Amino acid sequence: MARNTSSPGIAAGPSPRVAPEIRRPIALNLLISLRPGQWTKNLLVFAGVLFGQKLLDPRALGRAVAAFAIFCGLSGVVYLINDIMDREGDRKHPHKLHRPIASGAVSIRAALTLASVIAAGSVGAAFALGWRFAAVAIVYVALLGLYSGLLKHIVIIDVLTVSFGFVLRAAAGAVAVDVEISRWLFVCTILLALFMALAKRRHELILLAETATSHRRILGEYSPYLLDQMISVVTASTLIAYIFYTISPETQVKFGTEWLGLTIPFPLYGIFRYLYLVHRREGGGSPAELLITDRPLLLCVALWGIAVVLLIYRPF
Repeated sequence: MARNTSSPGIAAGPSPRVAPEIRRPIALNLLISLRPGQWTKNLLVFAGVLFGQKLLDPRALGRAVAAFAIFCGLSGVVYLINDIMDREGDRKHPHKLHRPIASGAVSIRAALTLASVIAAGSVGAAFALGWRFAAVAIVYVALLGLYSGLLKHIVIIDVLTVSFGFVLRAAAGAVAVDVEISRWLFVCTILLALFMALAKRRHELILLAETATSHRRILGEYSPYLLDQMISVVTASTLIAYIFYTISPETQVKFGTEWLGLTIPFPLYGIFRYLYLVHRREGGGSPAELLITDRPLLLCVALWGIAVVLLIYRPF
């Protein structure tokens, strides 16, 4: 009769793999849930101080930095709420399932507590910059909160809402330093944001394929062809709006230069590069990450910023 030589105290078979997010400290998981990598989107608040010709004003620059910090806090609150609402769908996504809230590394109670604390602190700080800035900040949180719960499930309205979130960032930056931004810049902002939002939807459809609707039902209302048509319209509109902005008499009088049109090649290359990454490299899932990781795109944005500063402020 054969004898069992296995030791009773040793389990037969490999031990189950523990997800890395479960092993991380709770404080680190909470920080990750705030998505600090996405805070580059809040750089739009500096558009007011840049195009309002107050970049060299220490007080205005300080207020812009404060506005940036406040919106980093508010956007973190929005991401926490969004991850709580989407936790079931995120668990069916190949990448989002590792988010701390979706994986269970961060409890809903902990996420809500952190969101409440940051929201209260950020709104309080916003009032310190003035009631007008605070009003824009509150509208931003309310709009993106509605997006997380309802608007993200309505076709076309979902991407438009995301785009308006970027416009509110730009508006908040202008209000913070008490300047008026050209209406052209608001148009360019919403179009560029819409371009990235549509590209993100396309990326999700291609990545998830047949399982797209199980992750997010609204994806069933889109198709790659439809999104490509929308992206084509928005791409052309964005470039035309920026070109008209740079060569308009209003802009030339405001900045005292006729040469802002020299910056046109940068958005041309940047948008075409982004489309290349979306269609040939299957990028676009995270615009903020794409901007940081793709060196040609990052260099293009940096050179555009330098060119704009040199033409508007003429330090030579």
